[in-house]
Amino acid sequence: MSKFYVVATPIGNMGDITLRAIETLKNVDLILCEDTRVTKKLLNKYEINKPTMSYPSDDIVGKNSKNSRQNNKLDKILELLEAGKDLALVSDAGTPGISDPGAMLVSQIKEKFSVRQDLTLDNLYDSVDVIPIPGPSAVITALSASGLPTHEFTFLGFLPHKKGRETLFKEIAESKRTMVFYESPHRIIKTLESLVKFCPKENQKKVCVARELTKIYEEFVSGTPPEVLEYFIKNKEKQRGEFTVIVA
Repeated sequence: MSKFYVVATPIGNMGDITLRAIETLKNVDLILCEDTRVTKKLLNKYEINKPTMSYPSDDIVGKNSKNSRQNNKLDKILELLEAGKDLALVSDAGTPGISDPGAMLVSQIKEKFSVRQDLTLDNLYDSVDVIPIPGPSAVITALSASGLPTHEFTFLGFLPHKKGRETLFKEIAESKRTMVFYESPHRIIKTLESLVKFCPKENQKKVCVARELTKIYEEFVSGTPPEVLEYFIKNKEKQRGEFTVIVA
């Protein structure tokens, strides 16, 4: 049985890779990368000399895709698995499949190699073993140090830029669960303004913005939506980097 490893890699600090991830990457036949140039930096640091290939993105690969170059890559991946090769999937940072195009690739592999031998489902399995190699994830990293309730939370990924955005902020404001999402530096101020707009003033929610997790300028900013917004307006240099936003 071929093995397809879903390998988590560091979200910033390269020291956060696990021993199991290093061992796995050293032993597979091919490493599938979101961006081979980004992954090569990690592989070089840990002296991992394995061939790499960029994997198809979920927004251009599907059953009706007309992109022959990307479809050829998908066909190649499936052929290698059928031939008994072991492959590893990594993203640029964190756990593949979490707000990441690798999710569609895993889904296509599961669909291709799912085996149902009878109608009673007594024999139901995958002919390719998909194995997770756990590790860093910005969502969990941010939650663990936020000081906000973590027993129940909803992860929203990246919020839509336009359509449905206002509706989603209303949902965040009314939620009884902690809500977590990613935001870009270009929209962080607009996002905080929306939280100020929609969160009830008589019972202000707590917000934590985690910036540049595990990197040199890592920072957690906590307070009510107006307080956090004011902080980032006054400190424009802090509007750079990668953001994970948590709303209690």
